[in-house]
Amino acid sequence: MRFRSHQKIRPKKRWRLIVITIFLVMILTAILGAAMLYKTYQANLQPLNSSKTAITVTIEPGSTNAQIANLLQVKKIIRSDWAFEWYLRIHPANGGLKAGTYVLSADKSAAEIITVLSGGKIAIDLVTILPGKRLDQVKEALIKQGFTAREVDAALEPSQYQNHPALEGKPPEARLEGYLYPDSFQKTAGTTVEDIIRLSLDEMNRYLTPELRQGFAGQGLTTHQAVILASIIERELGKPEDRVQASQVFYKRLAQGKKLESNATDDYAAIDPAYDTYKIAGLPPGPISNFSENSLRAVAFPSQTDWLYFVSGDGHYQGKTYFSRTLSEHQQLTRQYCNKCVNGGGL
Repeated sequence: MRFRSHQKIRPKKRWRLIVITIFLVMILTAILGAAMLYKTYQANLQPLNSSKTAITVTIEPGSTNAQIANLLQVKKIIRSDWAFEWYLRIHPANGGLKAGTYVLSADKSAAEIITVLSGGKIAIDLVTILPGKRLDQVKEALIKQGFTAREVDAALEPSQYQNHPALEGKPPEARLEGYLYPDSFQKTAGTTVEDIIRLSLDEMNRYLTPELRQGFAGQGLTTHQAVILASIIERELGKPEDRVQASQVFYKRLAQGKKLESNATDDYAAIDPAYDTYKIAGLPPGPISNFSENSLRAVAFPSQTDWLYFVSGDGHYQGKTYFSRTLSEHQQLTRQYCNKCVNGGGL
């Protein structure tokens, strides 16, 4: 019997070998592909670049992780939306990503950005309304703080706040002059001018307590008249202890039918003669500015003195106020202490 030196591989075995080889190649390809994908995934989680430029991003309520990831990629804050979303699937954020306005930058990794978004560290700015400012000055300040003139004009239309308790007693035709309480208010990208105005009115209402309203009534004033007088006192004097005495001076002059003769009303008088307290008797038709709490309290609870005149020395807020009972005393004090007498030079 003859034996061949080698045998042919049977077809069945040959196909088995081919299948195994293909399978091994597929596994190897899958491993290599997975390794490359993982490397790409890790790379896409790194900061997009080294730029620290602040980029404002607003995440709307109800946004999905995919929508947030896409927004961040469009804003050029992250490298890849899919990598960002997959990271969230593998490492779910505690409590999820929170809606709000954030200030982010491209020099942060996906993990760092997720920490900010899940922590709800929203971007907060402050809008400040200073005391002793006229309504046109408040408008200018709001425009400088990022709002448009059109937005501010619309927000200062008083009819939309007519049911606000701070405006109780304000004549319907009167503007918001005097009623915007000075303070700093939080602002995000979603904050409107109307939001700021309402917050300011809320503060005003907080200070217009029943106690103060009773104090105004006890002095024979309506709340609106009290707001007018408080605005004059705010612009005339800087120190709280002077304001309660000046309030008494104004009440006494009103009671005696004398003109208020307040320098503080000069700015308004230049536009509307009805505000010229050197020519008209009684209070002017409206407030001339906003004011702080101590001016409001000075109107409700004036001092028990008998001054009829006062003059604030040069420097106004830093200067001293001198009170007197007679015109001759007042004139002497004016010559002695008031060389400039700008805004608040006295009566």
